[in-house]
Amino acid sequence: MNEHELLERINVLEYHQKLLLKLLNDPKLELYKLIIENGLTEQEVRKFYSLCDRLNIKYEEQKAEGYVYFHPLFHELSSSLPPTLKIRNVINACLTQKFYLSLFQELEKYL
Repeated sequence: MNEHELLERINVLEYHQKLLLKLLNDPKLELYKLIIENGLTEQEVRKFYSLCDRLNIKYEEQKAEGYVYFHPLFHELSSSLPPTLKIRNVINACLTQKFYLSLFQELEKYL
């Protein structure tokens, strides 16, 4: 293992440690558990949050325009997740943590 790989692993561990400290105060933070269990980096999580921001905006716009089917948003989320994450686990964790609640309540229908 070279120095760069070692630094990357240390960064991931430090990030996971921060999440663990938050979990101690609130064990219902299922999304954080999922992040730690799947070894996601802080950069991967930022991309996921950005994706959720975009999907939530699309969802609100489409809902306002009268859309009733949101399967394309489900597909976009599913295809954009890191390979270690399963869509069912992500949606359930986000619902438990109340993360973009209305979006994930809608996406849950497509499981």
